[in-house]
Amino acid sequence: MPIALVPSKLVSRARTLRRAAVVGAAAATAVLLFAGPALAHITVTPDSVPAGSTDVLTFHVPNEEAHADTVQVDVQIPTNHPIAQFLVQPVPGWTFTVKNVTLAKPLVTDDGSFSQAVSEVIWSGGRILPGQFQSFTISADPMPTGENQVAFKAIQTYSNGDVVRWIDLPQPGQPDPAHPAPVVTLTTAKAPAAAVRSSVAPASSGTSGPSSALGLAGLIVGLLACLLALMVARQNRRLTAGAELRRSAPTATDRGEATGEQPGDRVLAGTKEPARRDQAPAASKASARRTGPANTKASSRQPQRRRRG
Repeated sequence: MPIALVPSKLVSRARTLRRAAVVGAAAATAVLLFAGPALAHITVTPDSVPAGSTDVLTFHVPNEEAHADTVQVDVQIPTNHPIAQFLVQPVPGWTFTVKNVTLAKPLVTDDGSFSQAVSEVIWSGGRILPGQFQSFTISADPMPTGENQVAFKAIQTYSNGDVVRWIDLPQPGQPDPAHPAPVVTLTTAKAPAAAVRSSVAPASSGTSGPSSALGLAGLIVGLLACLLALMVARQNRRLTAGAELRRSAPTATDRGEATGEQPGDRVLAGTKEPARRDQAPAASKASARRTGPANTKASSRQPQRRRRG
């Protein structure tokens, strides 16, 4: 059986596309690896709320270590502008401890006068594995007034003893700090808060700069690499299907062997098969043999006329 070979151009084209996909994926991975540490901060959502409102705040804590688990998260609540009522939502597998301080001046709100305020919340007992994150939610009532923002400094402790302090504040005209504290921007209150607002916004550090641009670039490169990989896979399927069709298509020799014909037995289209010369003499001899004796016998049987004298 003859074997149909795939043209070398198709093979080289498939190799080129495959190499391009590998290069694109490697570039996307490199960008994401460099951008990952800059974006893996403890963040809080929402990152902007009206001053004096009652809000639900969620702290998102990622694990930045490759070989250690996060075992404790400590969030500090500012006491220079205290929050009167501070509630903690339970997290499965974790326990929390709330620390209070006595205020030098009682805090007066619509709900009464408060001489103590929460200064710190510690979550422990659980584990955040490498490559994962955990969300911790609290309710603050009311958010401070007379300030532009509230910084919630956080301390992250790992199972190997490493401690990361997310306590740096961004400064105008300066690059983003290496370990920024989660910050909530306070806007002008348009109306009194009547109910607790629930946040569903994605995690955000509330700052912009090179880290955000690098993360966006990594996302774009990753999407382009995925699209290129899909194109390569589709092209390879087409090349494989074409090669299989060429390999399975029967040749003229294969058709002749299947029908039992010899190469010289086929007559070209548009030509007439030459008449065999030996057929005519044979037919004439056969007709002579059939008619010759019969005619002799028939002539001998005819009655002879008598002569009249």
